[in-house]
Amino acid sequence: MTSTSRRILLGEISGAHGIRGELLVRSYAGEPQDIAAYGPLEDESGARTVTLSVARVTPKGVIARVAGIADRTDAEKLKGLKLYVERAKLPKANEDEFYHADLIGLQVADPGGVEIGAIIGVPNYGAGDLLEVRLKDSKQTELIPLTKACVPSIDFDRGIAIVVMPVLTADEEGDEEQDDEGETSDSNPSPE
Repeated sequence: MTSTSRRILLGEISGAHGIRGELLVRSYAGEPQDIAAYGPLEDESGARTVTLSVARVTPKGVIARVAGIADRTDAEKLKGLKLYVERAKLPKANEDEFYHADLIGLQVADPGGVEIGAIIGVPNYGAGDLLEVRLKDSKQTELIPLTKACVPSIDFDRGIAIVVMPVLTADEEGDEEQDDEGETSDSNPSPE
């Protein structure tokens, strides 16, 4: 069995497609049809392998076949099967590109070498990848934009990412502003 820590989730079988044993597969590969380019894929436990043969790509996912699956009943039994590939089988990432799995677990330090915490996730809410950093000796997390300005270097050999924590300005902290006399006012007053 392969260690799950060095395997990457590459896709998931969503269900049967048609009556001849084809499967609908949700692919997480850069190009959806490439899910079949890495050879046999393993289930979550590593005990079962499947080799996909891509028939076509649709807006709903990849339509594929698996040897030994000849009808809808057999295909439906595979619904929900998560498909993993060994990390070593993936192509090398381009410069300034990273596999999320390679980032998760890295230690995080500031430019002076002071430990900040560790990367526990790499979410993307639509504006770009973020590093979710669990702060040292805390359950609290911070989201750091994965940009050169905030993450100037990553050393995979040492297992560390250097992070410059962003500083919020007064305008970003809230809608309230102070006038010259120290009074707060709402910067977005409602019309009367």
